[in-house]
Amino acid sequence: MTNKKLQRQLRRKKRVSANMHGTIERPRVNIFRSNKYIYAQAVDDDARVTVASANSAVLKTKGLKIDQASQVGKNLADALKKKKITTVIFDRSRFAYTGRVKAVAEGLRANGIVV
Repeated sequence: MTNKKLQRQLRRKKRVSANMHGTIERPRVNIFRSNKYIYAQAVDDDARVTVASANSAVLKTKGLKIDQASQVGKNLADALKKKKITTVIFDRSRFAYTGRVKAVAEGLRANGIVV
């Protein structure tokens, strides 16, 4: 990754994530997307702990990456429901809200989490 590209990504992350703050009632769902997998975690910024997490590296089903991302969103929604959390703040970080990142958000919404 070139230095200019990294600087551009960090500026985007700073702009997108600057005003987001998760609480225990409404945690921040942070997304990380690599070339192979996608990771999502719900974070309580007050206590600085991860409330729940899900990723595509542990999925048994293999297929299209966008389908795996949707399944990650559904798995995270199930984990949040067990902790009686119904609303979250969606932090896409430096990634554009398209493709796999959007699929995670739609997977959360499909299982009843308000994003």
